[in-house]
Formats: sequence, structure tokens, C-alpha cells
Amino acid sequence: MRVRPGAPCWVSLTTHDRKATEAFYGGVLGWSFEDGALAPEFRVATAAGRPVGGVNEAAAARGLPARWTAFFLVEDADRAAELMAERGGTVAVGPLETGSGRTVLGADPCGAAFGLWQGEAPAEWGAGAGSAPVELCLRTCDTGAMEAFYSTVLGWPGNGDGDGDRWPDVRLRGGARPGDADPGACPRWEIAFRVADPGGIVPAAVHSGGAVGSAPEEVAEGRRVTLYDPHGALFTVVGA
Repeated sequence: MRVRPGAPCWVSLTTHDRKATEAFYGGVLGWSFEDGALAPEFRVATAAGRPVGGVNEAAAARGLPARWTAFFLVEDADRAAELMAERGGTVAVGPLETGSGRTVLGADPCGAAFGLWQGEAPAEWGAGAGSAPVELCLRTCDTGAMEAFYSTVLGWPGNGDGDGDRWPDVRLRGGARPGDADPGACPRWEIAFRVADPGGIVPAAVHSGGAVGSAPEEVAEGRRVTLYDPHGALFTVVGA
């Protein structure tokens, strides 16, 4: 199955301590880890043999923060980066040759960080409904403007009215506050991993050096809770 341009194609965690990071997510979420194909410093997390996301220690050398980042497939990284800048976004890194492809790291006009990838995408990975291991939700300060931004950069459907139901594979939610002291309230791409019992993850995460970002909540998509890993990266778990 070929991943279509504009669709989410991967999520990756930048970390300053790969071994400690793998120990945390392995103990809390039950993931296993194996070498990735891009470079020795890239690792792939798997659950029941299925790829979930990447771990990248190389980011420490570039001064990047510990953070989960959602990547979206593009056919031309240079053109997509130009559109990001033209539409008020920020291009922080790239386009940069990375393994067999090219990558861009940046942020949308509200400040939510995300990445672009030009190259082959793992066809067995997915985000959204069904059995996909990951859910993605853009928490933003301006739903209409961000719908227009991503529609231009990634070719998503939309007319700027903030109706995220038109978006493929991801959700859109307003109410984020740029510059808020709480990182969870700032504009961001929320990356949620499916687990059997979101509430049951909390004690294990805290015991392993993580912290609670938000108490478990019941929403239309299911029970979910947001956590920090020991290095400060936010992630969410949601009922499978």
C-alpha cells in the first residue's frame, strides 16, 4: 500500500539519551526496539512486531529538544518548505538529506512543530482510525487559519472554516494558547498511542521517571491521558 502525499507517514522522538528512553517506553508501553534503516542513530519502536515510531538520538547534536514529532509525506520537500514559509510557518531545519530521503522540520503559524518527509514511507505504519497504532490531533489557536495553512502545504481538503472533519487521518481541535506556561496547552501536534488501559499506564510512567500532563479524561475518541517522559517529551495514550 502506497502512502499518499500529504498523509502522515511517521512519528519520531528526538532524545538526548537513547538507552534511557528505550528503557522508559519499553517498560511503560511494552515496546521493543530495533535498528532503523536510515542511520545507526535511528531506532524503530515496535509493538507486537508492528512499527509504532522512531527514536533519534542524533537530535542532541543539533540542539533540538526532546519531543515527539509527526511527519507528513510530500513529493517535493523544497516546494513544501517554500510554502510553509510563504504561509507564515517556520522552517527550522532542512530540506536536509537523511538516509534515503529528505526531511524538513518546522512549525505552523500558531507554533505547532511538525516535519515533512520526501522519500519512501513505511506502508505497514498508519495513523487515524481502525487498527493504526497512532492517533494525531492538531491542538491549535486558530482552526480556520491552520486548516488553510495545511491545505496549502500538504494539499489537504478545506475551505478555511475550521471544520477538521474534512482532514484525512487526523483531527483538529481549537483552544490552544501560544506561550502558555503549560506546554500541554500550547499549540502542538498531539501524538496518541493506543493502549488497552490508559489509566493503568500512569503509575508505571510515574514510577519510571515520567510525569502526568493531564488527568485521564473521557472524550468522544475514548479514554485518554497525556504524560511526560523523563526527558520532558509529551505523549498521549488512548484506549484501544
